[in-house]
Amino acid sequence: MRTSRKHQTPDAIHMLYEQPVQENDPFCLSHIQILDNNACSDTVGRRTGVSFQTYRNQIFTLESSMAAAGFDSPSAVSISSSRSPFSPQSSQSYLSDPHHSPDNTYGSPFSGSSVVYDSNELKHKLRELELSLLGPESDTIDSCYGCFITGPHQAASMASFNCDQLVDMIPNLDLKQILVACGQAFRDGDMLTVTGLMHVLEKMVSVSGEPIQRLGAYMLEGLRARLESSGSNIYNALKCKEPTSSELMSYMHILFRICPYWKFAYTPGNVVIREVMEYEQKVHIIDFQIAQGTQWMFLIAALAKRPGGPPSIRVTGIDDSQSNHARGGELDIVGQRLSEFARSYNVPFDFHDAAMSGCEIQLEHLKVQPGEALAVNFPYVLHHMPDESVSILNHRDRLLRLVKSLSPKVVTLAEQESNTNTSPFFSRYLETLDYYSAMFESIDVACPRDDRQRINAEQHCVARDIVNMIACEGPERVERHELLGKWRSRLMMAGFSQYPLSSSVTMAVRDMLKEYDNNYRLAERDRALYLGWANRAMTTFSAWR
Repeated sequence: MRTSRKHQTPDAIHMLYEQPVQENDPFCLSHIQILDNNACSDTVGRRTGVSFQTYRNQIFTLESSMAAAGFDSPSAVSISSSRSPFSPQSSQSYLSDPHHSPDNTYGSPFSGSSVVYDSNELKHKLRELELSLLGPESDTIDSCYGCFITGPHQAASMASFNCDQLVDMIPNLDLKQILVACGQAFRDGDMLTVTGLMHVLEKMVSVSGEPIQRLGAYMLEGLRARLESSGSNIYNALKCKEPTSSELMSYMHILFRICPYWKFAYTPGNVVIREVMEYEQKVHIIDFQIAQGTQWMFLIAALAKRPGGPPSIRVTGIDDSQSNHARGGELDIVGQRLSEFARSYNVPFDFHDAAMSGCEIQLEHLKVQPGEALAVNFPYVLHHMPDESVSILNHRDRLLRLVKSLSPKVVTLAEQESNTNTSPFFSRYLETLDYYSAMFESIDVACPRDDRQRINAEQHCVARDIVNMIACEGPERVERHELLGKWRSRLMMAGFSQYPLSSSVTMAVRDMLKEYDNNYRLAERDRALYLGWANRAMTTFSAWR
């Protein structure tokens, strides 16, 4: 799921496929910003003012979340989640229907319930907040991006500002409402309201709290980074003090074990490829995100039992150097592992590595040979490819056309069911809040809430994606998800038609889901599979030819 150092970053849904990047970043500071409400009370009370200079003098990174939880060091965090008594209905959409946008002409089988706020009450509460900060003369003050305090009156008002007073002012608004209000104020350029609400959020978020508190902590970091116009600096700083290879693999393994999203990427894909290659003697698999290569061990074992003997199998693994850290070495490690595994099953096997970003792939890198039956795998990776809204090169569609020119027997696609690619800031912000609320809830049911492993996994494998979507724009925003309807349009424009999924594919996924919480839902529509948490569609699988 990685792309180039320039274009790629980890993705929340495919943490198993993701590894952080090692970089020397001058913004990597050891300071820790308090995000845990238990640790905030004393510190916040001592803060007497907020100004643009205050924010400029602080570099906020997700390393802060560890101090909030009271842990020894940021690199010691890990992935565990908490078992909390929450209902599946708590995963609600802030958009009236985010899955029936123009990008998704086929719709989603999951309908998000709409949360409707009393806008008048919300505006009234925010007005009270503004008056408490600036006084009644605030009607004549223009708020603008980059201007927090424009005169002595505001500075004096802010000097008397206290976090507890603000929290007391808005007792009827929950954390999600405040997050929404803060994003809306940011969109409107009301930076005084943004500043006040961010102080309120500091009192309410926690990396060791309920799902919405944990998500709120990382969304707050994203807002801070965007406020400072330093999204890329903050994002890169998160790579500092990265865990060792073994630590990161441990975090990924925990997510892989407690969430079905990653298995959903390869379980149906293996069944489809096995069916398509039933009578083929030479099989070539091109994997655009090879990671550890684990998926193909399952397929090799299945094809080894084929009546009449197994085919010869060749795997081309695409994965740039950023993945080496978690893997602990170059792609030859994957090739050796798969070769040894295939040998144990008496399956003829060959491995070809293409150690580069998907954006760099050209026809000559794929080494396709005559007489091979070709399968191409896109597991949570295409959304990292910049499209026409980012670059005139449009690698997203270029790769699809390139693959189509190879005449593959099947192409498998797994992607998050989220709409953040070309969405303006506030719509993308709401979508991020809605999508990751569901994800954090699904993680929450599998582990104790105070588990250090969960905190580490969410921080190192999920949080950076959230910050990237909120804080970054242009080429620096690499988390650009699209709904299945848009992927369908792209694939069809490239000349593909959808491959019908057999009942065996659906049954394999249902059997896999038996290992997980009952709130995971599987739906089939228009020849595609949707995996959802409660009422929220989370990821989709489809096959093409």
